[in-house]
This record gives sequence, C-alpha cells and structure tokens, in this order.
Amino acid sequence: SVLSWLPCVYLWAVCPIYLFYLKRNHSGYIMMSILNRFKTVLGLLLWIVCWTDLFYTFHELRQDDTQPPIYFITPLVLGMTMLLATFLIQFERLRGVQSSGVLLIFWFLSVLCAIVPFRSKILQAFSQLRFTTFYFYFGLVVCELILCCFNEKPPLFSDVVTDPNPCPETTAGFLSTVTFWWFTSMAIKGYKKPLEDKDLWSLNKRDTSKVAVMKLLQEWEKELAKAKRYVCTRRGRGGSVVLSKKYSPRESSLEEAEVLLPNQKAASRQPSFLRALIKAFGPYFLIGSAFKLLQDVITFVNPQLLRMLISFTKEKEAPDWWGYSLAFLMFFTAILQTLILHCQFQYCFITGMNIRTAVIGAIYRKSLVITNAAKRSSTVGEVVNLMSVDAQRFMDLTTFLNMLWSAPLQIMLALYFLWQNLGPSVLAGVAVMVMLIPLNAVIAMKTRAYQVGAQMQHKDSRIKLMNEILNGIKVLKLYAWENSFKEKILAIRQKELNVLRKMAYLGALSTMAWTSAPFLVALTTFAVYVSVDENNVLDAERAFVSLSLFNILRFPLNMLPQVISSLVQASVSLKRIQRFLSHDELDPDSVDRKNTFAVTVVNGKFTWSKEDPPILHNINVMVPQGSLLAVVGHVGCGKSSLISALLGEVEKLEGEVSIRGSVAYVPQQAWIQNASLRDNILFGKPYNEQKYCCVLEACALTPDLEVLPGGDMTEIGEKGINLSGGQRQRVSLARALYSDTDIYLLDDPLSAVDAHVAKHIFDNLIGPEGVLKGKTRILVTHGISFLPQVDNIMVIVEGRVSEMGSYQELLKQNGAFAEFLRTYALEDIQNATNHHVVGTLATHGGDLFSLYRQISIISADGENPKSRSVRRHTGSQRKHSEQQDKKKPHELQKLIQSETAETGRVKSKVYLEYAKAVGVLLSVFICFLYGCQSAAAIGANIWLSQWTNDASANQTQENLNMRVGVYAALGIAQGILVMMSSFTLAMGNIGAARKLHANLLTNKFHTPQSFYDTTPLGRIINRFSKDIYIIDEALPSTVLMFLATFFVSLSTMIVIVSSTPIFAVVIAPLAFIYIFVQRFYVATSRQLKRLESVSRSPIYSHFSETVTGSSVIRAYGRHSAFVMMSDMKVDENQKSYYPGIVSNRWLGVRIEFIGNCMVLFAALFAVTGRENLNPGLVGLSVSYALQVTMSLNWMVRMTSDLENNIVAVERVKEYSETKTEAPWEVEDKKPPPDWPTEGNVEFQDYSVRYREGLDLVLKNLTLSVKGGEKIGIVGRTGAGKSSMTLCLFRLLEAAAGEISIDGVKISELGLHDLRSRLTIIPQEPVLFSGTLKMNLDPFEKYSDEELWGALQQSHLHKFVSNQPAKLELECSEGGENLSVGQRQLVCLARALLRKTRILILDEATAAVDLETDDLIQSTIRTQFEDCTVFTIAHRLNTIMDYTRVLVLDKGQIAEFDTPANLISQRGIFYGMTKDAGLTQ
Repeated sequence: SVLSWLPCVYLWAVCPIYLFYLKRNHSGYIMMSILNRFKTVLGLLLWIVCWTDLFYTFHELRQDDTQPPIYFITPLVLGMTMLLATFLIQFERLRGVQSSGVLLIFWFLSVLCAIVPFRSKILQAFSQLRFTTFYFYFGLVVCELILCCFNEKPPLFSDVVTDPNPCPETTAGFLSTVTFWWFTSMAIKGYKKPLEDKDLWSLNKRDTSKVAVMKLLQEWEKELAKAKRYVCTRRGRGGSVVLSKKYSPRESSLEEAEVLLPNQKAASRQPSFLRALIKAFGPYFLIGSAFKLLQDVITFVNPQLLRMLISFTKEKEAPDWWGYSLAFLMFFTAILQTLILHCQFQYCFITGMNIRTAVIGAIYRKSLVITNAAKRSSTVGEVVNLMSVDAQRFMDLTTFLNMLWSAPLQIMLALYFLWQNLGPSVLAGVAVMVMLIPLNAVIAMKTRAYQVGAQMQHKDSRIKLMNEILNGIKVLKLYAWENSFKEKILAIRQKELNVLRKMAYLGALSTMAWTSAPFLVALTTFAVYVSVDENNVLDAERAFVSLSLFNILRFPLNMLPQVISSLVQASVSLKRIQRFLSHDELDPDSVDRKNTFAVTVVNGKFTWSKEDPPILHNINVMVPQGSLLAVVGHVGCGKSSLISALLGEVEKLEGEVSIRGSVAYVPQQAWIQNASLRDNILFGKPYNEQKYCCVLEACALTPDLEVLPGGDMTEIGEKGINLSGGQRQRVSLARALYSDTDIYLLDDPLSAVDAHVAKHIFDNLIGPEGVLKGKTRILVTHGISFLPQVDNIMVIVEGRVSEMGSYQELLKQNGAFAEFLRTYALEDIQNATNHHVVGTLATHGGDLFSLYRQISIISADGENPKSRSVRRHTGSQRKHSEQQDKKKPHELQKLIQSETAETGRVKSKVYLEYAKAVGVLLSVFICFLYGCQSAAAIGANIWLSQWTNDASANQTQENLNMRVGVYAALGIAQGILVMMSSFTLAMGNIGAARKLHANLLTNKFHTPQSFYDTTPLGRIINRFSKDIYIIDEALPSTVLMFLATFFVSLSTMIVIVSSTPIFAVVIAPLAFIYIFVQRFYVATSRQLKRLESVSRSPIYSHFSETVTGSSVIRAYGRHSAFVMMSDMKVDENQKSYYPGIVSNRWLGVRIEFIGNCMVLFAALFAVTGRENLNPGLVGLSVSYALQVTMSLNWMVRMTSDLENNIVAVERVKEYSETKTEAPWEVEDKKPPPDWPTEGNVEFQDYSVRYREGLDLVLKNLTLSVKGGEKIGIVGRTGAGKSSMTLCLFRLLEAAAGEISIDGVKISELGLHDLRSRLTIIPQEPVLFSGTLKMNLDPFEKYSDEELWGALQQSHLHKFVSNQPAKLELECSEGGENLSVGQRQLVCLARALLRKTRILILDEATAAVDLETDDLIQSTIRTQFEDCTVFTIAHRLNTIMDYTRVLVLDKGQIAEFDTPANLISQRGIFYGMTKDAGLTQ
C-alpha cells in the first residue's frame, strides 16, 4: 500500500514547480494527435479503474463487510493522481511540450511499484473484482509508460527550421536526451566513413558566438559602468579625483590621472571579470551542480544495498524475491547514477565551451580597439596565448569545478558510513590517506617543475637547432659537417631524455601511491579494528562494504589537489584576461568628421602613449579637397606618426583633427591577409570587373598575375609570404584604390618597389595625371623625383612642421628643404635626364629609392660609410628576390606533394613496430609484471574473503596474526609490483623514444638533397617536434593507463567467474556489445578530434593577422566584418568540438550500462546460487563488479587515445625510412690523406638530372682542367652553372659518365671523403646560431692562431677583435647580427681554413656590395693562386683575367677558351661582355 503511494507523492510534489515552469515557457500549442488522444483516454480509464475499487469498497461497506481504511484512501488518492496526470497531458499539449520527463518518471514509478503487489496478488487471488481491476490498472499503466516514450509532433507556429543540418538534440525526446540516443546517427555515420565538415550539425543557438559573447559583454559593460560610478561617487564625497579621459560611450575604460585621497585603494575599484562570467554563465552551470549533488547522494546507496545482499546470503530463511529485488535495485540505482552523472557533465562541458567562445570573442573585439600604448604592453603572441591557453584553462576548470564542494561532501559522507560500519578505527585509515596527500602533492609539483622548466627548454633548443640545420642542410652537405651537428642534437636529446627519466621515477612513485592508497587504508583500518577489541569481528558485510566505501573515497581525494592546482592556474588566467580587457581604448571621437576642408589639423600635439614624450608638436595643416600633399623628412622625424594621427591611432594631447569623408590607408609595411589575391584587393567590397581590371593596371599588377599559379585567385600565404615585397605593396595600393574613398593616406608606398615600377605607379595612380586626380591624397615619400609634380610639400623636422608650400616656393625659401634637395641634386638630375643610367644603377648598386632612403639616413645620423654599403645592396637584393619569387610559384605546384592525412584504423603493424622499439623481451616482461600485480590484488581480496569467513566459523582469534600478515604481504607485493611495472614501462618507452628519434635524425642527415627540395621544412620539423613530443610524453602515459585499466577489467571478470561460474555465459554477449560500441565510438571520436584540431588553428592565425593589421581594418571601417569572421571561425571550431563532448557522454552511458549489467548479473547469480556460496565470495564478486564501470569506461577512452597517438610512431617511421644517399665513408676506397695533390679535374661524357623523371640539366660534358687553372663559368640563368658545382660534390649523382679528380673516380669515394677535400664558397652565406668559432670550425680541428690567421686574411680581423667576446661572439639564428657582407666574409674564412687544392666559388649575386666583392676577389687571387679555381660568375669583370672561360648553354658546352680568344671569336661570351660594357 505504501508502495502505491510513492508515485502519487512524487507527482503532487513536482506538480506546482512544473506548472510554474510551463507557465513561463510557452512554445506554441500542439494539435491533438492520435497519440495524445490515446494517452488521455487511458488516463481517464485509469481514473475509472481506481474509483471502481473505491465504489466496490463502499459496496462492501453496505454489505457490512468493513474493510480497513487503507482500502478507501489508496484508490481515492490514486484516482485523484490519475486525473492530475491526465490534466498534465493536456496542459503540456497546449504549452507545446513534445516529450515530458515528469510524466515518464511518474509512469515508470507506477509500474515499478505495481510489480511487487502484482506478484503477491497472483500468489493469493482472493477478491475477484479487485483482482481484475488490478490487472486492468497494471496493463493501462504499462501502456501509458510505453506511449510516453514517443515524441509528439512539433508545436504549431514554431520557427521553421531553415538550417540544412540542424542538431537533433533540440527535437530529441526526454529519454533520448537523457541517454544521448540522438547522437547515435552521427556515431553510425562516423563508423561507415570518416566524418567530414559537411556531416557536422549546426551549433545550438545558445552555443553560438552571437549569443555567448553578447551575454558576457553585457555583464562586463555593467561591471565597467559600476566601477566608473563607484569612482564618481567617491569623488562626490569630497575626495578630488581628476578623471583625465573622456569615456567612450561603448565601453567606459577609466583612467585616473591622480587620486588625491588618503585611502587610495578604495577609489580605484577594479571591474571584476569573474563576476561578469558568473552572472553570464552561472545559472546554467548551477543546473549541473544540482545534478552533481543528487549523484553524490545516490553513490552511497549501493554500498548499503551490498550490505543487505551479503546479509541476505547469510540468512538462509529470507524469501527469494527479496534477493532479486535487491539485485534489481542495485541495477536501477547504478543506472540512475550513470544518467545523472552524464547529465551533469553535459551541463558543465557546455558551460565550459560557452565560456571559451565568449572569452575568445571578447578578447578579439577588444584587440581591435585598444590603444597603441596598450598594444605595446602585450605582444601578439601573448594575446594569442590569452585566447588559446587561458580560455582553454577556463574550459578545463569548469568540468571539474563542482568537485570543489562535491569532493569534501563525498569524503564526509563516506567517513560517516565507515564510522557506522567500523567505529573509531576508521580514523587510522583516514590518517594514512591524509599522509598520502602531501606525498602526491609534492610529486605533482616536482613533475610540473620538470615539465615546464627543463623539459620545455631542451625541447625548444633542440627544435630551434633542428630548424637551422634543415634550413642550411645544403651547406652542411657541401662542407661535410653533418656529424658535428648530429652530435649537438643528440647531446640536447640526451638531456631531454634524462629529464624524462626523472619524470618517470616520479610517475612510478605516484602511480604506486595512487594504486596502493585504498589498499593501505583498508589494511590499517582492518588491522586496527580487529586488534583494538577482541569482540570486533571482521565479517563479510563489514569488510566488503568498507572496501566499496574506500573505493568511493579514492576519487575525490585524488581530484582535490588537481582541482585546486587548475583553480590556481585559472585565477592567473583570469587576472591576465581582466587586465587585457581593462586596457584603454582608442577614442573614436578624437578625429572629428565635419569640416569644410578635406583634412585639417589645428594645434595638434600627439603622443603614442601617455607616458612617452609627445612625438608631434603644434601641427597645423589644411589640405583642400582634391589636392596632393607630399610629406618629406628624415627617417624618424614623425611622418608616419602624422598619418596615424589623422587616422586617430595615436593619443591626442591637445588640438583638433578633422577629416571629411571616407578614408583609404596604405601602411608603410603592407598588410596582406591569408586569402586569395582578389579578396585582398576587394577587401569586402562587391566585385566589379571593369573597375577591378583598371585598378590592377594602375598598380602594375597585371604582369604579376600571369606568373602567379592561380592568377588573382592564388591563395596568399600568411603575412603575404609568397609575394615579394614590391608585390605586397602594390596589392596594398590596389586595395586602397578599389575602395574608392574621398581621402587617401599613403605612407611611403613607393620605397618597396623598383624604380620603373614606382614611376609607373606615380604616373598612373598618384600623380596629377593618375587615376586618383580629384581625390585628396597625402603621400609620405622619399622619392625626390616626384616632388616637382605635387601640389604642396610639407617638411617635417623632429616632430614639427618646418616649412610647407609648393616645390618652387620651398626652393626659393632656401631652408631645410632646399638643403635636403641639394644633398641629392647630382643623382636627381641624372635620373631626370638619363634613363639608361637608372638601369645601370639598379643593376649595380641597388635601386634609387633605397639610395634616397640611405641618403636621408646618412644626413640624419652622419653614419659611417660601412653600413652604407650594406644599405645599398638591399635594393638590388630586393630586386633580385622579386624576380626569384616570380619564378617560384610555378615550380611549387609540381614540387610539393600534399601531405596525406591519416584516416581509418591504425594498422597492427605499427603497434608491433613500437613494441620492437621498446624491445620484444621487455614488452613481454612488462605485460608479465602487470599480470603479477593483478594477481597480487586478486589474491589479497580473496584472502580477505577467506578471513571474513572465519567469522561465521567462529575461529577469529586463533589465526588473527597470520590473516593480517598475509593480507599485508600480498598488498605490499602489489604496491611494489605496480611500481616496478610502471617504471619498467617508462624505461621501455624512453628507450623507444631514443631509438625512434635517433633513427629519424640519422636518416634525415643521410637523405639526398632532392628530398629537401620537394618537402616543405614545416613537415619535417613537425616530425621532430609534435610527433616526437607525443612519443616522449603522451604515448607512455596512454600505454600505462591502457594496461592498468585492461588488467583491472580482466581481473574483475576472473573474480566474478571464479565465484559464480555461470557468469561466464553472460560475458560473451556483454563483451560483444562492448566491442561494438567501442568501435563506433573510436572511429567517430578520432575523426572529430582531427576536425577539431584542423579548425582550431585558423582562429589564432586569423587573430594574429587582425592584430597586425588592426590600423588598416579600422581605417577602412571593416571592424564589424572582421568580428563576424572571427565569430564564424570560432563557431566552426565549436561545431566539431560539441559532438566530441557528446560522443564521450554517449559512450559513457552505454559502457556504464554494460558495467551495470555486470553488477546485476553478479548479484542475481549470487542470489540464485546462495546455497553453496559463502558471504565472503558474494561480497568479493559484487564489490568487484561495482568498480568495473569506471575501468571499462577508461579503457575505451585509452584505446581511442592510443590509436590517435600511435600514429606519431607511424609518421616518424615513415620519415626514418626515406631513400638515403651514398655512404659517407667507404673503407676500402679511402683516398690518400693528401689527395688531391695536383687538382686536375676531368669530366667524361658527363650528364646529370635533378630528380628521377626530370630532364637532363647537363648533357654529355667532356672537359679536362689542369691543376692550378682558374676557370670562369658563365651562362644565362638556367644554363646549368650551379649544377656543375653540385656535381663535383655529388649532391647530384651522375646520370651517365664520370668525373675524376687526380685520376680518382669520385663516384667510388665515400661522400665525406670527397666533400671534405674540396672547398666551396657558396652563393648564400649560411651561418648557424652558436659561437663564431663553431661556425668556422665545428670539429675543432684548428688552433686559435690558425683561426685568427684566416680572419686576418678575410678582412674580418678588425671587426672580430673589436667585439668583447672575440672568437666566442654569439651568432644569432641565420647570422642575423652580422651584415650580409660580413657573413660572406665568414664563408671566405672557412674556405681559407680548409684550403684544399680545388676551390669552387659560386659568386654571390645580390648579397654583396662591390666593396666586399673586391675584398673576396683579391683574397682569392693571393691565397689560392696555386689551386684549381672554378668561379660561377655573374659579374664578368671578375673573370676577365682567368686562364679559361667555360660558356654553358642549355646544359652543353658552347665555348671553352681563354677570355681574349672568346672575345675575338665574337660568340656568346662577346655578346655578354658587350652588354656589360666591358668591350666595345
């Protein structure tokens, strides 16, 4: 009777809350459907049935057959409840509820509560009518339950779903939501084929950036407003606070100049970001917390049920149905716990995800409006970190935040139940636990320190060095220096592995602490319990209930320190984000938009930041509509700052700035987006073909489009990587021109382009006849030749306007400007008169604009001529690189094969490969150790169950010491084995990591050059960084967890089967379901992870792009468009992250269901076989089953992680097995030590090609060179000049024919033997980071005297001896801290040190100015006069006095004779000398 009241109580209790909820949430009404009619009719029938009972009781009363009052009350209450349920069915229909959880639970409870009387009614059928009504009642309730599981149609007038791929969660019913059934369709799809972007569901509305970011920003604005109000009220109370900033209406960031108050702290109240977060996302999170509370309470029901079950097996008289109902109760509590736990996780994860979205959105929006001062305080990298790392930390924290209060609660509850069970002796166990906490904490701290400190440093330095090696691999091969660098890398790697080993020791310790903790606690508690008092008997109930409680304790105790540490991290992140969001913003009103003139500045005084001195003083400018103003001045005088002031980018201290109309801005350093070339020019404007072509023409971009592989649809890399500097600048100009605005601010756009291009652009675009005539233009320039054509010139000197007027006026005034011009007058006149001179100047000394720049620099700083030469060559280098870059993209298409992404399952071969790397014997031994450890654990628990059986046999005291002793021994053995196994495993993993890295490194040093030509460096570096990192750190922990969980699950099976053998029947179907679910999950989640990581990097790259180009974005007013783009990218990423979360929940519910089935069957078989089972065994098998769910769940996760991580082994393996070049040393073919003595070189019918399948570059060369001859090699680009040198060094292997040096065929020698006997001065000077000494002599073969001698001869002596560090001078990466000329001289010094009989000089084209070039030539003439010299010449004057000249054409010898003879033959060589002006 009480049972049948339970559902009624539930429904009446929930009803008021539910009705209130329905009143608030209205989503249109649902039409009456057949389903709904059925439900209603059944509800009414139920009411009739219940009241039939009631009337029957009245009828009996009339017959004087008085029944107890329960017969009146129960049907009355039940009838009323059924009416209420029927009313709810209709009310829900009117409020548009499609699936009702409240009623589902009610019908489920009704069925449950009716089963028990149902059984007893069958056993004792006494009153015919009651019997029938009960049957009716039961049948109807079951029907209601079944009908309730189906969904209603969507309500009328609900929003039409326009989404092509909506998330099924929104329409899922109650059951489907709770069990995550709606995800199944994705799991199946992912199993059939790898998921792609188009398979992902759209985000739910609440998870989109639009909603989440707005929520957070509204709260944050309130916080800011509050802080501002607070300060104002303080001021009202008599303190004087001077507010030195106008508030921008959007976001009031407040800065106090001075606070003249005694209590300064009080006045500056910080707006709290935490409060904003809590207000925005707290309520949703609290729902999750409520679930967590419920789950914590339910956790403790099962140990109580276990106790009842054990006592049931003891009492042989107890009725069977009691045992069965206990088993089912255990099952239902476990299932309820599962469902509630995963609901809680779902809420927490979604909160975390929303917080991440919101934080990223807020930071992005802020970064577009912060002032320059604020920008300087945090680099782009730091802000990207705020987005990636700090936002991620919040996300990780929210998932476990509930543990903060839930862990202490669980611990208290567990202790309470334990106390009831064992009394005060629990305290002994607790003491052990408390003692273990600091141990774990210390280990965690230490591990962390290693990881963050040493490990990261070593890794970074290894990757940095590796990067340099791969960049300069060609030079290493030419010099035969590979070994020296290999040693360096391996030395760093050794340090790295030593740190890893230390971490492994700590890891083994912590694993031991974590595994043995529950055991040690149990041991001390039981030992104390039995020895304190002789009457204390350890029976099965006490022992196994305590064990299951201890197992519950283990989780919160381990989680607490983790949660606290991640809390600390998150609070640091919080402060950083808060500081960033509180930065000052640019004042949108600093530039005023109404004015008669186009641009006006009155008494302007500007500074980059409040702390700095002003950069521009009393600036007064008026630019009339449609005029062209040129701004000139020395470097650093404030020209660019003036442009920034007009854009409102700098702080305005006083004065007024106003601009009329829209603005286009071309910055000094072009800002290019990672998008197609066309998108870069359109910049969000609609495409108009005619206008577009006109723009390309004016900006001289048409010829460039022909060379780009995809025309104007070519994808431009980050920072415009695949365009030359000049092209970037022209694209930037084209963007400004296309935007078609009123005012153009051009910040020195002509300095990056070649002379003739600059003239073209000025004439067709900027100048008085250009496309822009009639627009207002302000042009910052260094090009003097353009000044006569501009309307006005403004000269800036040290931040002030020194004079302003037209070209003629300024010349008359004879002031700063006239002087400025005189400095250049000579060249300028030449330029104007003689166009050919421009050409020669450009080829020789760099283009004119760099000259202008340089002269303006010299006159500003009075620099020494040394750096001048360096400046001068930048021009020609720029020109050269522009040509180079134009050539590149064509090859790129063919060159670089795309990297294959892994899809599908990982081959078992890879696992075997890894096992081999660990060592086959070691692998077997590790598994054996894990087996032993499980055996010890099982042994200890079986011993415990034997011990508890002493209680029933009443022989507790006799062998007490033996019982405790053996139990302790087994447990301690388990601890030691755990430590040994995890340590052995770690050692094996480290060995494997060492082996895999060493193989990869060795192979990469032995790989032929052609591999590096076709493989992007990033891809190789990725193998060395990411994949090796996974093999070092991620893989070992995954393997460890996998083995641990696997053996725990295995031992559970063994224990249950050994205590109730019939359980073996159930194992097969359960295992089948398990593997089935696991395969679905792994396939889907792996692909989701890949999609997520692919979609993550665009967020950050787009962001860092935006930060660098924020001034351009603001100038063009594209602020909101970029915010939208960022939001879209975040949403794209969350679109693949969200199903990833749900897939974990989906898996969890299913796997835990399997675990719960195990609990059910273990309990059921214990009940059926209780005749021949002792209570100890029942306790053992059921308590094992209770903890299996956790390890089953983890095992699937680990399998999936293992599959994801083992791919790294495959990728590393793939690159350690690429084809290698010839051996470095061939023992039986070693040349004599002083070879080559003469230096004779012979080519016989020699042909060569770059790679298989390409054409020959050199065809059938035959020539012989005597020792000591000087040979010049000339020819047009692509004639095969450089290939000849590569052949001598065998970087290219012969396709046919031979080369022999002093009669030795070079193809038979080892590569190092050959390469170390030749000397080369390469075209591009490559230096490695390290000391200068290391760069000259990496093997330390030479003494310091010899080094100084070489420096003396290579004219570096003065420079080096002036450095404080002398030979130990640190060269930065790529030798950046030396000028290009100095780097070239270092290469010369290397050659002088080596000094072999044969020297190959690949003449540096663009890199060296004439001065350095002469130095090198003269040194070579004196120092190498008796050597054979091959020079690949670009400047013919260097080889006019050589013995012979070899002219190559299309890979064949065209002419080969002395220079004089060749000139008289009037062939190709004569033509070349004539062009160079060396002959008439």
